Amino acid sequence: MNLIRLVADMMHLASIIILLLKIKKSRSCSGISLKSQALYAIVFLTRYLDLFTDFVSVYNSCMKAFFILSSLYTVYLIKIRYKPSYDATLDTFRIEYLLGGSIILGLVFTSKYTIIEVLWSFSLWLESVAILPQLFMLQKTGEAETITTHYLFALGAYRGLYTINWIYRHFYEKHSTDWIVWAAGILQTALYSDFFYIYYNKVIKGAKFELPKMV
Repeated sequence: MNLIRLVADMMHLASIIILLLKIKKSRSCSGISLKSQALYAIVFLTRYLDLFTDFVSVYNSCMKAFFILSSLYTVYLIKIRYKPSYDATLDTFRIEYLLGGSIILGLVFTSKYTIIEVLWSFSLWLESVAILPQLFMLQKTGEAETITTHYLFALGAYRGLYTINWIYRHFYEKHSTDWIVWAAGILQTALYSDFFYIYYNKVIKGAKFELPKMV
């Protein structure tokens, strides 16, 4: 654990708390992609299968449990509790391609062919693209609530900081390089690049928030 990773973890926690507060306070899941949240639930469920078998620390276990439970709770809020406010006609990204591609990459690029290792690799690739349905949904509407942009910024910052953390550990802690982690992390950070620029214009400069058309 180092300061960069700790800040990254806090940004990840902040993104989830921001999202849940937005839904609970407005009693609406308008503008939130159920497909992205379902993908994140799959990511955490497949990544943290070792929650009850491999103990690292209380902090580690609590974080894993929080990510699993909060992702499932978010899906419940969108799918059941506030279902009338969810507009499925805007959430149309074909996630089967993301799942299929992640399964193939998880099988091809894994350090060991065990269930836990393959699922861990699968979860890395899936997390790298899980935000696409949300970004696609925002692109269709053209605008987004400020609170939703804060959620996306915190989520993107978490991944960007984790990438910096891996680089730091490689050079200063002589930590072995897992290129799968690096590749998936860089891909995920790259997907946020346009959004970061737009977020800067909206929040810092006060410009109108509009997403560029996805080709």
